[in-house]
Amino acid sequence: MAFRLKSPCFVKVWEKGEKGMTKIFISGAGAFGVALALSLEKTQKNITLITRDPKTLSRTRRITKLPGVIIPQSINIIGESSSITEDDILLLAIPLQKLSLYLQAFKGNPGIAVACCKGIDLKTNIGPTEIIKNTIGCTSAILTGPSFASDIAKGLPTALTIATKERSVGTRLQTNLSTDTLRLYLSTDPQGAELGGALKNIIAIACGLCMGAGYGESARSALLTRGFSEILRFATQLGAEQKTLYGLSGLGDLVLTCTSPQSRNYSYGFSIGASKEPNMEDTIEGIGTAQAVLSLSKKYNLEVPIIRSVVDIIEGSQSVDDVLQRLLKRPLGEE
Repeated sequence: MAFRLKSPCFVKVWEKGEKGMTKIFISGAGAFGVALALSLEKTQKNITLITRDPKTLSRTRRITKLPGVIIPQSINIIGESSSITEDDILLLAIPLQKLSLYLQAFKGNPGIAVACCKGIDLKTNIGPTEIIKNTIGCTSAILTGPSFASDIAKGLPTALTIATKERSVGTRLQTNLSTDTLRLYLSTDPQGAELGGALKNIIAIACGLCMGAGYGESARSALLTRGFSEILRFATQLGAEQKTLYGLSGLGDLVLTCTSPQSRNYSYGFSIGASKEPNMEDTIEGIGTAQAVLSLSKKYNLEVPIIRSVVDIIEGSQSVDDVLQRLLKRPLGEE
């Protein structure tokens, strides 16, 4: 399928948007997409959810991944994107490995598209803002950082990074997407924000393996710390700014994801470490990302022992104990 490139139209969007209410469309009615809709709806903005089954969701106003949450009638629910115009903002709460295919078939024409997913595409080795550029071609940004959908849906305080190369774009997105409980902090390093959010999922799998196998909190702390070193080494080689990786979208997201059973990636690793069948109904972004990152690490001749070990577990080439023993008994050296 051929890509459809469009010309950036940001100036037009915000000149018109400042005169009236900016419409916000959210593609993906999973837990994170619905949570964002609930948070933004409280600001009295015009919010529309795009889902594959609009009739069912319009009738039930519920999703199984957010039990007890009811989607208010003030949030519009539709099934296709053709009504999106250059005056609108599009939030893409679509799993990363499905994002390219989704956007190739996209019919709308948003002024700006904000990726709300984390990972590196397994087929092309690129992140979500590059996917947006290569498909629908509009101005792009990424929304990422330490958060769980259930916390956002409940209105609990959450701080995230909004990253885009164009500062004026980011400033206006801050204004339109921040709420009393969802606070957005601006970055002009989308690549760093993307890589921080993607790589932490791999380290979270490793930490889950460690805890599931009974190696304890101290061993997990060691993996988390050394894992952050791998993130820094890999991401800066690809052009990320180190200060971004020390912020919400890097270290902040890493700590949350590596220490909470709410994390899908951590829980996936924990189940494997405990010799249990992992729940594969949820999207485990770290699986595809680990394989993509290992491929890129060979290209750049980077040593990534934790990431390599996670791939070994995913592909079943080594046992959990062998992998963890190898990691925790690496040769002694300087910090």
